[in-house]
Amino acid sequence: MEHVFVALPGGADGAGSYEKTFLRDADGKKVREVLWGDWLTLAPDMPQTGEWRWIRWAWKDEAKRRLLKIRAREVADRRPLEMIFLDVGIGDGSILITPERATDPALPPGQQERVIIVDAGKGRAMRDFLDARFGTYRAGMAFHAAVISHADLDHYGGFRSILSTKDISFEHLYHNGALELPTGDELDGMGGVTAPDADGIRYLAQIVESDAAARAIYDPVANPSGRAFAKLIATAIEKDNVGSFAMLSTEHGSFAQGARWMPGFAPGERDGYTIEVLGPWVERDAAGRARLRVFGDAAKTKNGHSVILRLRFGEFSILFGGDLNTESEQFLLTRYAGLGAWPADPAGRDAMVAAARARFRSDVMKACHHGASDVTDEFLSAVNPAAFVISSGDDDVNYVHPRPDLLGRLGKAGRGAAPVLLSTELQRSTREVEDAALVRRLKRNIDLLAAGGPDKDLNGAPLSDAGRKEARDVLAKAMNADVDTLGLPNVSVDGAIYVKTDGKRLIAAFRKETQDPNNKWFWYSYALKADQTMDLVPRREA
Repeated sequence: MEHVFVALPGGADGAGSYEKTFLRDADGKKVREVLWGDWLTLAPDMPQTGEWRWIRWAWKDEAKRRLLKIRAREVADRRPLEMIFLDVGIGDGSILITPERATDPALPPGQQERVIIVDAGKGRAMRDFLDARFGTYRAGMAFHAAVISHADLDHYGGFRSILSTKDISFEHLYHNGALELPTGDELDGMGGVTAPDADGIRYLAQIVESDAAARAIYDPVANPSGRAFAKLIATAIEKDNVGSFAMLSTEHGSFAQGARWMPGFAPGERDGYTIEVLGPWVERDAAGRARLRVFGDAAKTKNGHSVILRLRFGEFSILFGGDLNTESEQFLLTRYAGLGAWPADPAGRDAMVAAARARFRSDVMKACHHGASDVTDEFLSAVNPAAFVISSGDDDVNYVHPRPDLLGRLGKAGRGAAPVLLSTELQRSTREVEDAALVRRLKRNIDLLAAGGPDKDLNGAPLSDAGRKEARDVLAKAMNADVDTLGLPNVSVDGAIYVKTDGKRLIAAFRKETQDPNNKWFWYSYALKADQTMDLVPRREA
């Protein structure tokens, strides 16, 4: 079915301030605010000429189905590149949707929309989002790639419900090579470690590099395992919904122009955008075999070797920072600056940051490790973004993310006078806690119903038998409504953060706490420049 996208508001050239765009009913009344790049299905039985375009809204949901319209100047045939940082609680989960409009697999690869999921949180939030978002316009959910930045449950756990069905598939599943194996615990469960070398450095004795290695190690028949990560990969092998498993690193991926790229996203392979792989940094032993150094215990080593991606589109760039920590950030900075060790003096560290900035500097950064303070100011300075996105959750009872001191450090390291700090936890809205009063009312009504229900009307007059039955029915209906209210999730507006860009303009948006469909979004809008500066465009409420 033919479709269009919501155009960039604020003038045909996008030079003005970002303004609200609305779907309207047949009388022109505003019905729903829509966001730049939103997918709109054209109504095939309505005229699509003149001032208006007619839209089929929620056509698969009979209760919400409507025929709406939007001004012709407010739609476009091309959409922006979109990144969604999902509210998955504690953990990471984001979706990248490329700007091509076509989903027809018969078209050349460079003309097809590609969807990449970078981590999936721990629970079902990612699966539920994929069903709601892509089930409305895709015949099937065959996606380009899943990226597991590292093998921690709050990053890969959400893939369990996704890979357990053949309805969702991926051409590729990328990982960092430092994986949990079917047996063992801690570092032994990652293949063990080598003896310290002459510099006292230990390395993982085994990394998983190839598709063949992954299929052999995690074969559900030959190597059954109760470990969560092993069960996940075994399920994907059993369901046959992953085309290939592959490691991404500075030595794994496509090599071009002196850098490593996600396959299919090197310079010239896509329409104006690239995805560079900046980590993990692979070293070679004397025999030339790839290896990853140990940063401490198993958790620090897995985190420190997170897959680090830098996407660039036109004048825009974004860094996906995984769960890097102090040790790994220092290691990456020295390597990208061409140094053998961490500089001891401030001048040396400043020079190192300046050298590494050529590869790391980005307009937006997915902050490392959910806002943990175990990061370096030097790495934050090398990235120097105008906006940070933090993925964190309320169920974080042990680590207190995001750390208050880290928020201050992000502000200091950010670009411009007022860097923007966005957090899925802080942008989330929860409903007021009025449950105590509701429970008291429900208990009172239970007692009343147990006693036979009301026996008098509102004026105090005795009720007939028929009247008492009607009153009991009304009371039971009210009690059922109270029970339904108690069963509602505490989150009334999730904290998902939407970043959209055409390479020249950028918006970072999230939902407001209001339930008004005509006042749904709060956004920051930027104009991007070739000299890597960003102008925050003044807001103007429509």
